[in-house]
Amino acid sequence: MQLHELPSIKNSKRKRVGRGPGSNWGQTCGKGQKGQKSRAGYSSKRGFEGGQMAISRRLPKFGFKPLNKVISRPLNLAFLESNERIASGDTVNRAKLEELGFIKKDSIPVKLLAEGELTKKLTIEVELASESAIEKVQAAGGTVTIG
Repeated sequence: MQLHELPSIKNSKRKRVGRGPGSNWGQTCGKGQKGQKSRAGYSSKRGFEGGQMAISRRLPKFGFKPLNKVISRPLNLAFLESNERIASGDTVNRAKLEELGFIKKDSIPVKLLAEGELTKKLTIEVELASESAIEKVQAAGGTVTIG
């Protein structure tokens, strides 16, 4: 069967349930005998377990989310060393990192980390930097501006 061969449902009638015992959906309409679920207008809340303590409340909660955590995008020295588009003597700032496709235009601060070695003399302008990364950049003859 192809998509264009499917019958149209515009004029199709909806199934009428609960119209006598011969329809197989008569009397209680498949809802059973008494109880809240058999009544008209019943709708259950998500996670409701009939008054029993819900599983989301029975299971223990995990983890801790600190309110003052600073999320930053890491920038390793190995990336600056291995990238051919960054030459010795260049200034690496937010605009240059966006041009390289390393970061997107967002407000997450960039943090310079000391992963890898650096031999290029660079001027780096970032929001955050580790002390060991600053030492490695200065040992290579470059400078780090935090701000």
